[in-house]
Amino acid sequence: MNMAPTIEETLINRKTRELCQAILDEPSMRTVRERMDAFMADEKTRAQYDGLVAKGQALQQKQQNAVPLTGEEISEFEQDRDSLMRNPVARAFLDAQQELHEVRESIYRYVNKTFELGRLPSEDELNESCCNEGGCGCGH
Repeated sequence: MNMAPTIEETLINRKTRELCQAILDEPSMRTVRERMDAFMADEKTRAQYDGLVAKGQALQQKQQNAVPLTGEEISEFEQDRDSLMRNPVARAFLDAQQELHEVRESIYRYVNKTFELGRLPSEDELNESCCNEGGCGCGH
């Protein structure tokens, strides 16, 4: 009889689930989810976004292969990017992605600093390890 493995109930697991539920219950996170869902439901916007990503990757690949980019290629990419940024559904999606990234980074910093210190970090200690400002020199 092959039974699926179960997650052992520990305080850490329970508190992690509570954190996840708190994230889901947070009103700002609900609006993030709504903006992401609106993007996923908009096939035209998704195609516009996917096309821009593919074009950007192709240009990056050319640069990595030391193939010079033409002014026309760069201009076309910038026009497509500007068009995407004017699309309110795409803009809301990109903003939502950024907000999720910031939440993830905040949680990661807090947990990482707790492991490092062996206790809860103070606000000052959390800010010391903040890479978002670009001044920490850690290379992130």
